[in-house]
Amino acid sequence: MSRPLYAQVNLSALRANVAQVRARAAETQVLAVVKANAYGHGLERVLPALADADGLALVEQERAFELRALRYTRRILLLEGFFATAELPEIASRRLAVVVHHAEQVRMLETTPLSRPLEVFLKINTGMNRLGLRPADVPAAVERLTQCDAVATLRLMTHLARADEPDGVKEPLATFDAACRGMPYPRSIANSAGIVRFGEVGGDIVRPGIMLYGATPFAHDSAASLGLQPVMTLRSEIIAVQNLAAGERVGYGASYTAARAQRIGVIACGYADGYPRHAPNGTPVRVGDRIVRTAGRVSMDMLTVDLTDVPEAAIGSPVVLWGEGLPVDEVATAAGTVGYELLCAVAPRVPFVVSAFGKLDLEL
Repeated sequence: MSRPLYAQVNLSALRANVAQVRARAAETQVLAVVKANAYGHGLERVLPALADADGLALVEQERAFELRALRYTRRILLLEGFFATAELPEIASRRLAVVVHHAEQVRMLETTPLSRPLEVFLKINTGMNRLGLRPADVPAAVERLTQCDAVATLRLMTHLARADEPDGVKEPLATFDAACRGMPYPRSIANSAGIVRFGEVGGDIVRPGIMLYGATPFAHDSAASLGLQPVMTLRSEIIAVQNLAAGERVGYGASYTAARAQRIGVIACGYADGYPRHAPNGTPVRVGDRIVRTAGRVSMDMLTVDLTDVPEAAIGSPVVLWGEGLPVDEVATAAGTVGYELLCAVAPRVPFVVSAFGKLDLEL
């Protein structure tokens, strides 16, 4: 690894975050959400740390098939269900659970003979207005699915659009309860924000996503305040130092001008590595044990920071772009985005290192 940039994945932190889910939503089943390659962490890489989850949930069918090939035997839920009748036989043979969110999927199940029936999660639209049946259509869909030979068991689910807001759950929960009234099926309601508010949200099956990876689902509550630990740390080093006089500029477009004599550090990380190009001057970066700020435009392979007040920083000084000592949510907020995007955007050229119990194992 000649270029000093890598993403460290801490499996111990992931296990601890799963334990936080268990503590907050006791006596529920936990489906760990691993879509988008486990939020950029690497699905196969993190799988050993998810042993305490009851199953997994994701979008990509091909990844679900790979999990079965790896002999993963617990429940795997396809969060967008299926898209064509031709997919159903293989979904059935792989024993995958599916979300059903529109009437056409109900029809496909009714008209497709399968080698084994499926576990179905019927999704109800409670205000997100993406996927899900309208509440008025739920009774008829439930009736059809319970009579369908392709359906083994039925669950009811929704996705909360505003569980991260103080007044964001009362209305959708009331809508969901009304749509499901009198139906004796297990319910899956809580995402990460809903799990933190579990006493209010409830349900039988929870679906944690971002909280598993040590980032917060809330705008004003840090991950640390929720007892969560960062799983991914993007690390690099200072590879050059420039001494600027007042009035000299930095980087493409000369978007940063030194207001005084300054030391500028150059870091081996850029937008081709997944760091956000739109991150403005002042975005936090950790150098050693100090927080510094970006100075100048992020380029393809490098970014620059102001080291003036960190005289001990030099070529080779360790850098954290986000993770341990610098929450990804703080970097995302400065860049006008969310931690989810940064974690998912790490580029293929960045090598990953797995940290299990204090030991680092380099992966190619």
